Amino acid sequence: MNRREFLCSLAGCAAAATAAGCLDPTHTGWFRKRFRELAPADVAAILEGLEREHAERFGKEAQVGAQAALPGVEFGYALDISRCVGCRRCVYACVEENNQSREPQIHWIRVLEMEKERGIDFAEADAYYDAEQVPRPGHFYLPISCQQCRNAPCVKSCPVGATWQEPDGIVTIDYDWCIGCRCCMAACPYGARHFNWAEPAVPAEELNPNMHYLGNRVRRKGVVEKCTFCIQRVRSGRYPACVEVCPVGARKFGNLLDPDSEVRYVLEHKRVFVLKAELNTRPRFYYFYGL
Repeated sequence: MNRREFLCSLAGCAAAATAAGCLDPTHTGWFRKRFRELAPADVAAILEGLEREHAERFGKEAQVGAQAALPGVEFGYALDISRCVGCRRCVYACVEENNQSREPQIHWIRVLEMEKERGIDFAEADAYYDAEQVPRPGHFYLPISCQQCRNAPCVKSCPVGATWQEPDGIVTIDYDWCIGCRCCMAACPYGARHFNWAEPAVPAEELNPNMHYLGNRVRRKGVVEKCTFCIQRVRSGRYPACVEVCPVGARKFGNLLDPDSEVRYVLEHKRVFVLKAELNTRPRFYYFYGL
């Protein structure tokens, strides 16, 4: 039974049962506070339960952390369109790192193939290009994932407060609070949120056991998920998986508040733009032409 089914079944009898003094549902996991409001002891108990749940399901030990945002850090991402070759290695590195479903496939990164003569034209972009060799002549490639907006429409649209922006700029989701209404998906102008229509299929041998509560723990059917800049990696001083795997060095990542960071250098010295700037979402994901 998922959260919505539980609430529906409870609604018809909760009032009578509570009046009779035989039901106190507020102590259960279904009614716990939001993750941001929990006491440290409650967080520790939840993480322990998740580790146990993953071990039972996959027969593999897992570590589920909840590392907080680092002080003085605001993460930013830059992508060099002139270098991207459309190989999609980033797509599948993301899948492996973040425990996305393989059946059905869920990709947090989409790579769009576009014609150079048209420029950036989403109406004519091809997300399902199948080429023997990339890059194809006369084309360029535009990868899209969560833009980690400062003025995030998804956060504003969520009716239960299940998604919010962390101090380091990462827009996160508490999967235990998500009710699957998909309002955030409708609000996102970048198509960066994805719904689990079925119980996610993650092969046990491919499970990444290094997890974060707000990131790559295995999600359940009926919730929305998205890119978190590999929160389980970046808060431990590592690059996102897509940055590490890129064979041409098209992806840059770093602290926007650090004047010596690579991403700040890009912003100050390259021709930079953001997608759909007219919507005033103010992304932390920048595109540039390095060549």
